Amino acid sequence: MADTRQYVNWFLKGLGIGAANVIPGVSGGTIALITGIFERLVKALKSFDLKAVRLLFSGRFKDFAAHIDLVFLVAVFAGVGVSILSLARLLEYLFKFYPVYTWAFFFGLILASVYFVGRTIEKINLPVVLSGLVGVIIAVGISYLSPANANDSPAYLFLSGIVAVCSMILPGLSGSFVLILMGNYELIFIHAVNRMDIGVLLPVVLGAVVGLLAFSHFLSWLLNKFRNQTIALLTGFIFGSLNILWPWKNAIYKLDTAGHVVTKADGTPVIAQYRKFMPDNWDHTVFVAFTIMVIGFLVIWVIEYYAGRKTEKI
Repeated sequence: MADTRQYVNWFLKGLGIGAANVIPGVSGGTIALITGIFERLVKALKSFDLKAVRLLFSGRFKDFAAHIDLVFLVAVFAGVGVSILSLARLLEYLFKFYPVYTWAFFFGLILASVYFVGRTIEKINLPVVLSGLVGVIIAVGISYLSPANANDSPAYLFLSGIVAVCSMILPGLSGSFVLILMGNYELIFIHAVNRMDIGVLLPVVLGAVVGLLAFSHFLSWLLNKFRNQTIALLTGFIFGSLNILWPWKNAIYKLDTAGHVVTKADGTPVIAQYRKFMPDNWDHTVFVAFTIMVIGFLVIWVIEYYAGRKTEKI
C-alpha cells in the first residue's frame, strides 16, 4: 500500500498532466513520461477489461480496485481534473496578455523533455533512429495543418474527445493542439470549462473515456513489443512539437474566397497558421522571455531530480 506522501505525489503529477492538457502544444503524455508514471498509467487504463467487469459485478471490489490500480488512477485523475478546472481561466488570461512569455516557458519545458525522454532508450539502432525521424516529421507536419471551425454537434464533440485524449496520452502530441485543428479548443477548454456547460462537456468526456480505454491497449502493446522504437517515436513527437511552441510568431488569419478575414460567432478572427520569426529588437522583453525559457528548462531538471528516475514501469 502506498503511503499518504505517495498519494500526494501522484496527485501532483496529475496536476502537471492536467495543466499540459489545457496548453496548446504541450502534451499531457510528455509530463506523464518525464515524471515516471507513463507506463504505469497505460497499464492501469489497459486493465479495464472483461476481468475487471467480472470482478466488479461479482462484488469483489477489493480485487477490482487492485486489478485496475484504482488508488493510483483516482489520485492522478483527481489532479488532472483540479488542474484543468483551475487553469482554464489563468491560461486564458496569460495567453491574452503575456503570450510570448507563456510560450517561452513551455518551449523551455518541452526542450528539456526531449533529452530526458530520449535517454530512456536502451539501445540505438537503425529502426530506432528511423522511428525518431518519423515522430519528428509527423509532429512538424501536424503543426502546419490549418484549424477547422468550431462544431458543437454531439457526434463531433464525442469525436473530439476521442481524438484529443488519444493525443493527450501520447507524449509529444498535444491534445489541445489537436482540438485547435478540429476547431473546438476554445469551445471546450475556455468557454465550456469556465461555464461548466454540460451539454458540451458530457459528449467530450464520454468520447475521452472511450478513446482512453481503447488507445491504452494499443499503446501498451507497442511498449511491450517495440519499446525502444516506441520511445524513439515519442521523443521525435516531442522534438517536432517545439515548432508549435516557438514564442515569436505572427498569426495568419483565414480568408474566405473574397479575401475577407473569416470570423467566429463572437467576432474573433479565425487563425489559419502562424509565421515564426526571430526577434530583431533585443530589448528587455526578449531577455525576459529567454530567461523564462531557461526557467521552464530547469523545471524539468528539478522534476527529474525529485523523481530520482524511479520510473513506475509496466
